[in-house]
Amino acid sequence: MTNSAKNSPNKPGLKLKLEDEMRKALALTLYFGIWFCAITFMATTALEERPIPLTLFGFALIKAGLSAKFMLIAQAAYPIKVDKEHGIVGPLFVESIVYIVVIIALNYIEAGVDGLIHGKEFITSMAAFGSGDPLRVLAMSIVYWLIVWPYLIFVGFNKVVGNTETLAVLFGSKK
Repeated sequence: MTNSAKNSPNKPGLKLKLEDEMRKALALTLYFGIWFCAITFMATTALEERPIPLTLFGFALIKAGLSAKFMLIAQAAYPIKVDKEHGIVGPLFVESIVYIVVIIALNYIEAGVDGLIHGKEFITSMAAFGSGDPLRVLAMSIVYWLIVWPYLIFVGFNKVVGNTETLAVLFGSKK
């Protein structure tokens, strides 16, 4: 298929939307994956574990994929709204808190489903999320927020100025 046929306006809307969602999911998974692998690396070196088990990075990438999925679900349920006249930081801050609440709630549900898969009770498994420690869940929430915040600023900026201008600002103009 040629590029002109590939980008034709006759392309089915559903297929185009699916491709766009897949690109978003891949980009967000890579973004989260870099963060989660860095955190995993830091944690294993802090524990002075040698050799560093590579399977931990696989788990970090799986968690990145799940977190990306949860983030996209949150964005579908509560779309990002920005207004150039009022700036993007204030509205995105509120939305970032909503997204973190959704992501943490979905993580609790994921823990419950994982428990069911392994023959445990759903509620008991949910309660075990974050080792059942509210401070640990709060710490994870703060780290998630610190990861999500730059992504939301990028998405908000992109919505206000457009993809071409965003890429030009970040990587320079192609002219």
